[in-house]
Amino acid sequence: MTKQWRNIILATTICYTIFILYFMFLAFGRAGTVDRDTGYTFMLLPTDFFRLPSLSDLLHPTVMDLVGFGNIAAFIPFGLLIPLLYRVRFVRFMMVFILSILAIETIQALTLLGSFDMNDVIQNAVGAAVGFGSYKFELRAKSIRGSLAAAGISIAVLMIGIWGSFGIVNKAFTQELGPFVALNELKDSVGHASTGAKPDRFEIGGQEIEPQYNVYSAEGKKIETYTYALGNKELYLYLNYGIPDQGDFQGSITVTVDGQEILSASAADQRHETDMMSAYFERANELTVTIAGNEKLWDIGFREMRYPWNR
Repeated sequence: MTKQWRNIILATTICYTIFILYFMFLAFGRAGTVDRDTGYTFMLLPTDFFRLPSLSDLLHPTVMDLVGFGNIAAFIPFGLLIPLLYRVRFVRFMMVFILSILAIETIQALTLLGSFDMNDVIQNAVGAAVGFGSYKFELRAKSIRGSLAAAGISIAVLMIGIWGSFGIVNKAFTQELGPFVALNELKDSVGHASTGAKPDRFEIGGQEIEPQYNVYSAEGKKIETYTYALGNKELYLYLNYGIPDQGDFQGSITVTVDGQEILSASAADQRHETDMMSAYFERANELTVTIAGNEKLWDIGFREMRYPWNR
């Protein structure tokens, strides 16, 4: 490399570094919106750095859809330019680069001009690695035009590979809602036999109700309790409740999960119509339903949050 080309590359690297630092610290009016009362923000654990926009997202992209790509693409030039200036091995280059990004993210957080986000660190490092990979392909070209072509093609190929790989990993490590599990499919701790039978229709406030999965009531008693083991799962619980038109408008219902009351209703609090609720639980082990009077609870069940390999 001639001295002239080296000076050009050095100037380009300095200018591009200033450009990136400007966007990281001053762009989008950050300096004018600093709130000293908000405190420092350090997100040390990576969460969604594998989330890149899908093809359907790119048809109608939003700013957030492009942030992941931007965090990678903006740092590709460093993987190209720095090795051209200094002969350095990949491992050493990545170590120095990651330490530099960690320092910049820390300064962002301490100056309240941003936050320390481990997702950004990982995505920036991936971009630098893509640039270094394209630099290796570029070395094989025998002309400037060939170098530019090799760099462009290799960046495109590596980015497509990362996009696909991130999509697979994101899919594998993203939880999704499983199928609906009716409560009567589980074993009641008391052994109620009638809760699994498909219930008859009834009316609430003149509206005909036809439960699809189950129905729970006091079964002619003053009060009845149902208890189920949910298996310490992460889930969403769903239920419907109300007092039928037939009989007196009296009754109450209490639903608890692991001793925490999530629903408590009585005829005095209810209107003559159906009610429904859903609740999320990071861990749910035991569900208890206590019903009194003419109250009915139906189509109660849950959908578990699962990883793909647990299906």
